[in-house]
Amino acid sequence: MTDKRPLLRAMFDAAVAAAHPDVILSAHLPAPPKGRIICLAAGKGAAAMAAAAEKHYLDDLKLDPERLTGIATTRHGHGVPTRRIRVVEAGHPVPDEAGMKGADDTLALAATATVDDLLLVLITGGGSANWTAPVAGITFQQKQQLNRALLRSGAVIGEINTVRKHLSRIKGGRLARAGQKAEILSLAISDVPHDDPAVIASGPTVPDTTTLADARAIVAKYKLAVDDAVSAALNDPANESAKPNDPAFARATFKLIARPKESLDAAAQVARDAGYEVIDLGADLEGEAREVAAEHAAMALKAQAEGKKIAIVSGGELTVTVTGNGRGGPNQEYALALVDAFKDTTGIVALAGDTDGADGGAGSASDPAGALLDAKTFEAMRAQKLDPIASLKNNDATTFFAATGDLLQTGPTLTNVNDVRVILVG
Repeated sequence: MTDKRPLLRAMFDAAVAAAHPDVILSAHLPAPPKGRIICLAAGKGAAAMAAAAEKHYLDDLKLDPERLTGIATTRHGHGVPTRRIRVVEAGHPVPDEAGMKGADDTLALAATATVDDLLLVLITGGGSANWTAPVAGITFQQKQQLNRALLRSGAVIGEINTVRKHLSRIKGGRLARAGQKAEILSLAISDVPHDDPAVIASGPTVPDTTTLADARAIVAKYKLAVDDAVSAALNDPANESAKPNDPAFARATFKLIARPKESLDAAAQVARDAGYEVIDLGADLEGEAREVAAEHAAMALKAQAEGKKIAIVSGGELTVTVTGNGRGGPNQEYALALVDAFKDTTGIVALAGDTDGADGGAGSASDPAGALLDAKTFEAMRAQKLDPIASLKNNDATTFFAATGDLLQTGPTLTNVNDVRVILVG
């Protein structure tokens, strides 16, 4: 049988390339203001975006370097060399003290902005964890503990960020408040279903329509055990996020420069060029990873029975309700569920990966981006007597795919447009 792994990887790489800062950012950068350009960036692609902005202003426009300053806070291992914009590497998905210092410095620098300055805010997914600035009365450790509980609960990203926004001094429009004397332009690479600006990195420069009551309801919905201080903060009106009528947004503009759909379209085109009929399930899928995998597997098996040659592609952000003590992430769990579904057939291959290069994990730059599967996976599984069901029960997809040699290892891609999942039939 023809090896389909190069095609699977080509589809994934096309999705990443369509959203890389080096390719997309410069066309959206405005002319320099009368004063300074203060670049404040956060997320997994923050350093790459900052470097691309430096190239545009310093090399292409020959801007006086003294007129460009800033801070880019990114995930550990995602830094790149910069000249005028300081790079801070911080924790993700669980915040750390470096992220707290980066957020504090970012707020302080924003507060120096004058009416002649441009506050250029560059946002990619991951910014919510990278910029951690707990409200008064909440310790950093309490914020960490809550974040871990949210990540394990099965809550979708919008719900997680609703809680985060109401416990933060930088999220939910508060960065715009800090820098409101200046013109504010936010350029964002979306990593969330439906591309809601208020959800991307928890909306630091846009109005927020969610409320403290919404945050409390999410804590109750997932039965999260929270400290008394967190409960008190979620009941304190002073911690309400910035609403649409806030004067902080009088000179603020938000623009999406890359969306998950555009990256999924790029992946789909690679499949079409290879002769596949594409079934595009959209870039906004949410749900429990193993349940979504079961639905997609049924579609693939039906197509195979009908003799079709199709590529089933999907994006979005799936979740995992963690009940075991293994290692993995939503893409690996999705792929592991497919292994069980396809173990008695041939001619179906699949890949599921996070476009930022890290799927779940402990926040290391060496974490896998996801996993793939084909006939070699089943051969290794049988040879080693691996049980995909047992691994699923323990949420231990990483160990399973490490044993079969099927982890998708890309390293940091320096962008983030959510997940790309592909099933090739025929």
